Amino acid sequence: MSISEALRLAGEADVDLVEVVAAANPPVCRLIEYGKFKYHEQKKAAEAKSKQKVIEVKEIKFRPGTDDGDYNIKMRNIKRFLEDGDKCKITLRFRGREITHQELGLALLQRIRDELGDTILVEQFPKLEGRQMIMMIAPGRKKPGGAPKPAAAAEGAAPATASA
Repeated sequence: MSISEALRLAGEADVDLVEVVAAANPPVCRLIEYGKFKYHEQKKAAEAKSKQKVIEVKEIKFRPGTDDGDYNIKMRNIKRFLEDGDKCKITLRFRGREITHQELGLALLQRIRDELGDTILVEQFPKLEGRQMIMMIAPGRKKPGGAPKPAAAAEGAAPATASA
Protein backbone atom coordinates (compact mmCIF):
# COMPACT_ATOMS: atom_id res chain seq x y z
CA MET A 1 0.00 0.00 0.00
CA SER A 2 1.36 3.43 -0.88
CA ILE A 3 1.84 6.24 1.64
CA SER A 4 -0.75 8.48 -0.01
CA GLU A 5 -3.37 5.69 0.05
CA ALA A 6 -2.60 4.97 3.74
CA LEU A 7 -2.92 8.70 4.59
CA ARG A 8 -6.25 8.84 2.73
CA LEU A 9 -7.57 5.83 4.71
CA ALA A 10 -6.39 7.43 7.97
CA GLY A 11 -8.19 10.67 7.08
CA GLU A 12 -11.43 8.83 6.28
CA ALA A 13 -11.34 6.84 9.53
CA ASP A 14 -10.36 9.97 11.54
CA VAL A 15 -7.27 8.24 13.03
CA ASP A 16 -3.52 8.71 12.66
CA LEU A 17 -1.04 6.83 10.51
CA VAL A 18 1.63 5.74 13.03
CA GLU A 19 4.95 4.15 12.10
CA VAL A 20 5.27 1.22 14.50
CA VAL A 21 8.48 -0.48 13.31
CA ALA A 22 10.79 1.84 11.41
CA ALA A 23 13.63 -0.69 11.13
CA ALA A 24 11.55 -3.19 9.13
CA ASN A 25 11.76 -3.32 5.36
CA PRO A 26 9.24 -1.93 4.36
CA PRO A 27 8.44 0.10 7.52
CA VAL A 28 5.37 -1.10 9.43
CA CYS A 29 2.58 1.46 10.00
CA ARG A 30 -0.81 1.21 11.70
CA LEU A 31 -3.99 3.24 11.62
CA ILE A 32 -4.51 4.14 15.31
CA GLU A 33 -4.99 7.13 17.57
CA TYR A 34 -1.52 8.51 18.30
CA GLY A 35 -2.35 9.62 21.87
CA LYS A 36 -3.63 6.15 22.75
CA PHE A 37 -0.53 4.59 21.14
CA LYS A 38 1.83 6.81 23.19
CA TYR A 39 -0.13 6.04 26.37
CA HIS A 40 0.23 2.27 25.86
CA GLU A 41 3.95 2.62 25.04
CA GLN A 42 4.44 4.60 28.25
CA LYS A 43 2.56 1.94 30.26
CA LYS A 44 4.74 -0.84 28.77
CA ALA A 45 7.92 1.07 29.64
CA ALA A 46 6.73 1.68 33.22
CA GLU A 47 5.82 -1.99 33.67
CA ALA A 48 9.20 -3.14 32.36
CA LYS A 49 10.95 -0.71 34.71
CA SER A 50 8.96 -1.90 37.73
CA LYS A 51 9.91 -5.53 37.06
CA GLN A 52 13.64 -4.79 37.05
CA LYS A 53 15.78 -5.94 39.98
CA VAL A 54 18.10 -3.25 41.28
CA ILE A 55 21.41 -4.85 42.23
CA GLU A 56 23.01 -3.25 45.25
CA VAL A 57 26.62 -3.50 46.36
CA LYS A 58 26.87 -4.53 50.01
CA GLU A 59 30.15 -3.99 51.81
CA ILE A 60 31.52 -6.35 54.45
CA LYS A 61 34.62 -5.29 56.36
CA PHE A 62 37.18 -7.70 57.74
CA ARG A 63 40.47 -7.30 59.57
CA PRO A 64 43.44 -9.68 59.35
CA GLY A 65 42.78 -10.74 62.94
CA THR A 66 39.04 -11.41 62.57
CA ASP A 67 38.24 -14.37 64.84
CA ASP A 68 36.07 -17.35 63.90
CA GLY A 69 32.88 -16.12 65.61
CA ASP A 70 32.88 -12.78 63.82
CA TYR A 71 34.05 -14.46 60.62
CA ASN A 72 31.09 -16.88 60.68
CA ILE A 73 28.58 -14.07 61.23
CA LYS A 74 30.06 -12.04 58.39
CA MET A 75 30.03 -15.11 56.12
CA ARG A 76 26.36 -15.72 56.95
CA ASN A 77 25.60 -12.12 55.95
CA ILE A 78 27.59 -12.48 52.71
CA LYS A 79 25.65 -15.64 51.81
CA ARG A 80 22.34 -13.88 52.54
CA PHE A 81 23.32 -10.90 50.36
CA LEU A 82 24.32 -13.19 47.50
CA GLU A 83 21.05 -15.15 47.78
CA ASP A 84 19.17 -11.85 47.50
CA GLY A 85 21.04 -11.20 44.24
CA ASP A 86 23.26 -8.39 45.53
CA LYS A 87 26.97 -8.01 44.92
CA CYS A 88 29.42 -7.93 47.83
CA LYS A 89 32.46 -5.76 48.28
CA ILE A 90 34.74 -7.46 50.76
CA THR A 91 37.10 -4.96 52.35
CA LEU A 92 40.06 -6.04 54.42
CA ARG A 93 41.50 -3.11 56.36
CA PHE A 94 45.07 -3.15 57.63
CA ARG A 95 45.96 -0.97 60.61
CA GLY A 96 49.41 -0.03 61.83
CA ARG A 97 52.04 -2.66 61.14
CA GLU A 98 49.52 -5.19 59.84
CA ILE A 99 50.23 -3.87 56.34
CA THR A 100 53.58 -5.69 56.40
CA HIS A 101 51.71 -9.04 56.55
CA GLN A 102 49.59 -8.81 53.44
CA GLU A 103 49.82 -12.59 53.02
CA LEU A 104 47.48 -12.96 56.03
CA GLY A 105 44.92 -10.80 54.23
CA LEU A 106 45.27 -12.75 51.01
CA ALA A 107 44.85 -16.00 52.95
CA LEU A 108 41.63 -14.68 54.54
CA LEU A 109 40.19 -13.61 51.19
CA GLN A 110 41.20 -16.96 49.68
CA ARG A 111 39.43 -18.71 52.57
CA ILE A 112 36.27 -16.71 51.83
CA ARG A 113 36.51 -17.60 48.13
CA ASP A 114 37.02 -21.30 48.89
CA GLU A 115 34.16 -21.40 51.38
CA LEU A 116 31.69 -19.84 48.94
CA GLY A 117 32.98 -22.07 46.13
CA ASP A 118 30.96 -22.22 42.91
CA THR A 119 28.11 -20.07 44.24
CA ILE A 120 30.04 -16.86 43.46
CA LEU A 121 31.64 -15.10 40.56
CA VAL A 122 34.73 -13.07 41.48
CA GLU A 123 34.42 -9.74 39.65
CA GLN A 124 37.56 -8.16 41.10
CA PHE A 125 40.32 -10.26 42.57
CA PRO A 126 41.99 -9.04 45.77
CA LYS A 127 43.70 -5.73 45.11
CA LEU A 128 45.53 -3.50 47.57
CA GLU A 129 44.34 0.11 47.57
CA GLY A 130 46.19 2.09 50.21
CA ARG A 131 45.69 0.27 53.51
CA GLN A 132 42.72 -1.77 52.26
CA MET A 133 42.55 -4.95 50.25
CA ILE A 134 39.34 -5.14 48.23
CA MET A 135 37.62 -8.06 46.49
CA MET A 136 34.30 -7.81 44.62
CA ILE A 137 32.07 -10.87 44.32
CA ALA A 138 28.71 -11.41 42.66
CA PRO A 139 26.21 -14.27 42.83
CA GLY A 140 27.07 -17.12 40.49
CA ARG A 141 25.02 -17.95 37.44
CA LYS A 142 21.87 -19.84 38.41
CA LYS A 143 20.57 -20.73 34.93
CA PRO A 144 23.55 -22.77 33.63
CA GLY A 145 23.74 -24.69 36.92
CA GLY A 146 20.01 -25.43 36.98
CA ALA A 147 19.54 -26.22 33.29
CA PRO A 148 21.52 -29.50 33.06
CA LYS A 149 19.50 -31.17 35.84
CA PRO A 150 16.13 -31.11 33.99
CA ALA A 151 17.88 -32.07 30.75
CA ALA A 152 19.55 -35.02 32.48
CA ALA A 153 16.20 -36.06 33.96
CA ALA A 154 14.57 -35.83 30.54
CA GLU A 155 17.35 -37.92 29.00
CA GLY A 156 17.01 -40.46 31.81
CA ALA A 157 13.24 -40.64 31.23
CA ALA A 158 13.54 -40.95 27.43
CA PRO A 159 15.49 -44.27 27.42
CA ALA A 160 13.10 -45.71 30.02
CA THR A 161 10.08 -45.01 27.78
CA ALA A 162 11.91 -46.28 24.72
CA SER A 163 12.82 -49.61 26.38
CA ALA A 164 9.35 -50.11 27.93
